Amino acid sequence: MAMSARPRLSLVVPCYNEEENVHDLLEECFRVLRTIGETFEMIAIDDGSRDHTLENLRAEQALRPELRIIKMRHNTGQSGALIAGFAAARGDMIATVDGDLQNDPADIPALFELVRRRQCDVASGWRRKRKDSVLRRISTRVANSVRKTFLGDGMNDSASSMKVYRREALEHLPVFNGMHRFFPALAMMRGFRVMEVPVSHRARLRGQAKYGLWNRVFRATIDMFGVAWLRRRALRIEPSELTVTEPVDQIS
Repeated sequence: MAMSARPRLSLVVPCYNEEENVHDLLEECFRVLRTIGETFEMIAIDDGSRDHTLENLRAEQALRPELRIIKMRHNTGQSGALIAGFAAARGDMIATVDGDLQNDPADIPALFELVRRRQCDVASGWRRKRKDSVLRRISTRVANSVRKTFLGDGMNDSASSMKVYRREALEHLPVFNGMHRFFPALAMMRGFRVMEVPVSHRARLRGQAKYGLWNRVFRATIDMFGVAWLRRRALRIEPSELTVTEPVDQIS
């Protein structure tokens, strides 16, 4: 399907040292995107990779006009790459998956349909049966339990990259390192509806995981206190609360 000036769906995918996964990632994503029946684009963010990720993406771009590539000058982390992708995305709806092929792109259409039908503003994937190491599963379970209790957002898997957003839910977000773990809470804070949906999860077959115990549990716990503060201090101004008057001072 040809890419329009403003596609219906933008798929944003951060990639960091994923040279071995680029071809299969694009094959799977494009195969799924073409089944949705809407105009689309895919935005791959090379987040300062030190391998051949960027070169492999450029080679694929010659065959896929819907593919756009963003090259970050240095590694910014998943949050930075996603924010860059959101800023470049032109779609009415924006989907995200990881570049390591642990998310199954086949889950995108179901989440897309929930947002398209206005059943929610953010459809968030829940990796109920994770295919990670025992230590990683335990650390993630602990982090999610603490966050869910402390923030009261009701999310079982807030940090899942498998998500589809209505564009408005991603506008005017507070930007900070690690924010990708709290997208649902930040959306709820601003009055958007979030629905969590079970999705598939696959073992990593190639490449190396980018997260360890420190940046998955301890750093996320520190960030959680900041998000809790934001939620307590947030102001939501509805249009009906605004009164427009003539300016008192006019500059000629």
